[in-house]
Amino acid sequence: MKNPTTKVSYDPDADVLAFAGAVRGRIDHARELGNFVVHFTKDDRPLLIEVLEASKVFGNSPKPLGKIANPVFV
Repeated sequence: MKNPTTKVSYDPDADVLAFAGAVRGRIDHARELGNFVVHFTKDDRPLLIEVLEASKVFGNSPKPLGKIANPVFV
């Protein structure tokens, strides 16, 4: 069995940290929960999680967000 991977990216201009999971599919809808936006497939499988105002959410992080957002976590 393959290990699922999560791709993490950070857009400093928008201050958005994004986590894209290994689930494949087309985004059908999204739900906003505070500073989090979760994008789902038609059958409610989460595909993408975005953290809005990420520098505020992770403000006490010892590393800059650009360094946290490695290309791929396994």
